[in-house]
Amino acid sequence: MIKIGILGDIGSGKSYIARKFGYPIFNADLEVSKLYKKSKRTFYKLKKELPKYIYSFPIDKNEISKAILANRANLKKIVKYVHLEVRKKMISFLKKNKNKKIVILDIPLLLENKINKKKDVLVFIETKKTDVLKRLKRRKNFNKKIYKRFKNIQLPLDYKKRKSQFIIKNDFTKKSVKKAITSILKEII
Repeated sequence: MIKIGILGDIGSGKSYIARKFGYPIFNADLEVSKLYKKSKRTFYKLKKELPKYIYSFPIDKNEISKAILANRANLKKIVKYVHLEVRKKMISFLKKNKNKKIVILDIPLLLENKINKKKDVLVFIETKKTDVLKRLKRRKNFNKKIYKRFKNIQLPLDYKKRKSQFIIKNDFTKKSVKKAITSILKEII
């Protein structure tokens, strides 16, 4: 099985490009959302860690946002626990898809949390900063302070780019993305 890790800035179009590969995708953001909505264990753990912010189940993302904005240490507490749960889900996903030729890992903190293996293929999504900010501002829950907190726990983009075997310049047109993906798949299969 070839694992392709998708790297890039917040809002660079990683999930969009991951879907365009046409292979099973592990989407960490989606799994986090499911944990907040469906996991009572996650709720009790975060409520214990952050009793001033986490009140009711399912966990409201606004409560998470308030905790992150109130104190830098809160983000680390959230990431520490949630990351463990997401890693378990990823292991389950990989076992379920072990006979697939390729799987896509859409995990924002892939390198930061040392999830990738040396033989994994890393694809960096390069996007103009102005395009990223425009896209982020269109999101209904966009908060610039939270964005900055998450940026602070991420490795620099130039480091991620250097670590990647492939770079896709995302201009948000289907044609250029499809061409780049076809080229990558030809080279790795």
